[in-house]
Amino acid sequence: MNKLVLDSPSIERAATRMAHEILEKNNGVDGLCLIGIQTRGVILAQRLEKIIEKISHAKVPIGILDINLYRDDLTKVAEQPIIHKTEINFDLDNKIVVLVDDVLYTGRTIRSALDAIVDFGRPKRIELAVLIDRGHRELPIRADFVGKNIPTSDNEIVHVHFTETDKVEEVVVAQK
Repeated sequence: MNKLVLDSPSIERAATRMAHEILEKNNGVDGLCLIGIQTRGVILAQRLEKIIEKISHAKVPIGILDINLYRDDLTKVAEQPIIHKTEINFDLDNKIVVLVDDVLYTGRTIRSALDAIVDFGRPKRIELAVLIDRGHRELPIRADFVGKNIPTSDNEIVHVHFTETDKVEEVVVAQK
């Protein structure tokens, strides 16, 4: 049985709030960039970028990051993992990088993303924005910007659905 946690308007409100918080914490867009983790982190990063531009009347660079080759569980995930594109066409040195993903769980995806980012440069600071923080951390990683905290059990899974990939806009919690 699926439990609806966020509907489309709730996702939009959460993203708008996160964009405001990002701008407030960083005193605007100077030196700011967004990097979305494939796949749904990229969608959320694109949405945040549009909201930030609407609020601040300034564009921020946005990048796409695939972390598959940096995973510590690569062989457990798939024998032949699907590698997506990484596209960071700007300098990260001394930038404030806001790393964006859909769900924060154990922290291992974010650890992999941090390893990948330092291969592209040395940011001034890296912040983390996630739509959902479900707890159960295995690593000492926390999000700076959270759309919604959802307490979950280990036998549950959080599904984020965006219209761009899933033709529906919602966040649901389901039993494994």
